[in-house]
Amino acid sequence: MTIRSDVHQQIALNTLDRAVAATRAGFGCLFSGSEDYERALIAERRAEGRYTPPASRLPWLLFAGLAFLVAGTALLLA
Repeated sequence: MTIRSDVHQQIALNTLDRAVAATRAGFGCLFSGSEDYERALIAERRAEGRYTPPASRLPWLLFAGLAFLVAGTALLLA
């Protein structure tokens, strides 16, 4: 009777080992380390345009101000 229970226990352990190996194989990571993960994350965010600076209105405002200044000076001198 102890031989049967030992055989059943051995079969159960082998089955459990196969299940653990299959589970580990299914959850494999795509990245070999944290540097690879960070590199891929930054590349994806750059592709989305997250790291591009927002368009500044300052050059247009300076141009408009200068144009008004030139026009005002021309009107005063004319």
